[in-house]
Amino acid sequence: MNALRNPIRLIPLLFLGAIATGTVLLSLPIATADGTRAPLMTALFTATSAVAVTGLIVEDTPTYWSGFGQVAIMAMFQIGGLGIMTAATLFGLIAGRGFGLRDRMATHVERSRLNLISAPSVIRMILGITITVELTVAIMLTLRFAMHWNMSWGQAAWHGLFQSVSAFNNAGFSTFSDSLMSFQGDWLILVPIGLSVIFSALGFPVMEDWREHGWRWRQWTLHSKMTLAGTLLLLIGGFAAILGMEWSNPGTLGPMDWGEKLLNAAFHSVMPRTAGFNSLDLGAMREETLVVNNVLMFIGGGSAGTAGGIKITTFMVLLAIVLAEILSRRDAGMFGRRFGHAIERQALTVASIALLLVLCATMFISSVTPLAFEDILFEAISAFSTVGLSTGITAQLPPSALFVLVMLMFVGRVGTITAATALALGGSERRYRYPEENPIVG
Repeated sequence: MNALRNPIRLIPLLFLGAIATGTVLLSLPIATADGTRAPLMTALFTATSAVAVTGLIVEDTPTYWSGFGQVAIMAMFQIGGLGIMTAATLFGLIAGRGFGLRDRMATHVERSRLNLISAPSVIRMILGITITVELTVAIMLTLRFAMHWNMSWGQAAWHGLFQSVSAFNNAGFSTFSDSLMSFQGDWLILVPIGLSVIFSALGFPVMEDWREHGWRWRQWTLHSKMTLAGTLLLLIGGFAAILGMEWSNPGTLGPMDWGEKLLNAAFHSVMPRTAGFNSLDLGAMREETLVVNNVLMFIGGGSAGTAGGIKITTFMVLLAIVLAEILSRRDAGMFGRRFGHAIERQALTVASIALLLVLCATMFISSVTPLAFEDILFEAISAFSTVGLSTGITAQLPPSALFVLVMLMFVGRVGTITAATALALGGSERRYRYPEENPIVG
């Protein structure tokens, strides 16, 4: 009963319940296209991937799962996306000064303003934005599928809705076997999906700031400024790197005209930010491009949103700390604000734990499979950051490796939020301090 009264423990339990329910549903014969019962690991892996809005799959979604199974998967990643977005935002109300949450680096005045926001208001805001964006993108995709790709209106509506819900929740599931590779030249398919991913990955705190202050940048909170600045930095950097590295690659951008190259490089600078769709063959990308994807996936998107990873603000805090040390500055900070030491320590802790989990999972999977190390590392980061991109090795992994990925997806989706909040709420000052002595560093 104590666990049910503690929201930090309750959220993981609710997500475990959703995964268990999804596993049962996908284990029913009606969930598969041929009417046979899906193996337990297949059902568990798919349910975890859906609830954790990851997108990694061991079976092809449109051919293996029936209409019932696909609807169940869509319901799971809708619940998973809404659940983590709501939970992360409400944790901001609980923690107040919490890392990874609304105004975690803002002033006391900004925190006080957040605490006045009621939970029902937060939930109404999230539901309103979700429904509006998903319906808008679904209508746009439906019209394009029906009028340009000669689908029936029923097919177009289903594909449009599924892709739209998957995009907004950063799920990466698709009703097309090749994800979006068939539409790599269609701006009216890739652009709406990409914009939906970017918007939802910003997180509720940024949406709230925009709703309240519009484009009055000076009135935005430090959290929102850092999230937008980091997003812009990663999008431009990812776009330039992918475009330059893959420009002449015959397996990806090479055969395309310049317009399609720009479109797909931009699209793929967005997708590693935990969305999981792909319009290019990841298995054909150069190794250096995969390294760039690894970095983008590990960082992820904004806090209190549908994105995964260590979060942009964590990365920005770490970047500011490094720059402060290089420039011999006493304090680290951005936009005319300095960070507290607690925030710096929380950022270092979250990033270190994430890196340790990914490396441990990679080493374990490498020990049980002969697959290439770089492919396994890519898969592990994709699972932890709930991205869903893969070089195509997921279905080749043994059950033990799949179970490790299941654990990574769950921890990556729920663990970073709960751990960060626990760090924010659990801090206490000792009544004594040890004598100071500095070891040699470097």
